[in-house]
Amino acid sequence: MKNVTAPPGSTLTLDNGTERMTVDLYSREGLDLLSNLSLKAGAEHRVMYEPTWLGRPIIQFPNDIVAIQELLWQVRPDVVVETGVAHGGSLILSASILELIGKGKVVAVDIDIRAHNRVAIEAHPLAHRVELIQGSSIADDTMAAVRRAVGDAETVLVFLDSNHSEAHVFRELELYGALVTPGSYLVAHDGAQAWVSDIPRGKPEWKSDHPLAAIYRFISLHPEFSIEQHWTRFGTTSSPDGWLKKAGQRSLGS
Repeated sequence: MKNVTAPPGSTLTLDNGTERMTVDLYSREGLDLLSNLSLKAGAEHRVMYEPTWLGRPIIQFPNDIVAIQELLWQVRPDVVVETGVAHGGSLILSASILELIGKGKVVAVDIDIRAHNRVAIEAHPLAHRVELIQGSSIADDTMAAVRRAVGDAETVLVFLDSNHSEAHVFRELELYGALVTPGSYLVAHDGAQAWVSDIPRGKPEWKSDHPLAAIYRFISLHPEFSIEQHWTRFGTTSSPDGWLKKAGQRSLGS
């Protein structure tokens, strides 16, 4: 990476072919613009595929990984439910924090848990804190299995990171939001799909079909959930407006 000289008073100009904007580099507007452009450039270069957590690939931007561990440590859930398994890195991240806390398990759901990923996850030192469920995250039989796995847990936190179409995410929000306990969180990842439809490797349909649309519709129907901006304060994030807190207080026993 090459250093550039940028003293106070430096400006940042974006010319996208149809409009031109210039902001003070060190203003809040400058930081917001840089964060958004970092998201776009990072997605184009697949930066989110670079991190690993305790040996397993975790498809997240580093900022979001930091926020996830902060959230887990703050909430201290008895059960973390995650839709979307991929290589298992996010499951191991959650499991590692639960291990440090000294309690809890991760219930992980995916329509297709690849054999080599299952082998690696089940061979991991933290596998004792992970329960895998294969099936569509919105299917009745899958939800029945998830509810059995959650049982009567006092504190439940949910991460949604499977199919990112508006219809699928909205259905997941409806189903899994019911599992979230008061004072805990429902996190819908990859709302930034709406923001990267314009990058070279983006898809035009992402502009209108994305998790953000599902999140906003869900929030309008469920006032018990509210968006917390605290978790995206680092700037570049794949999950803008996706960190939803459920109103109410956690039970005294959690």
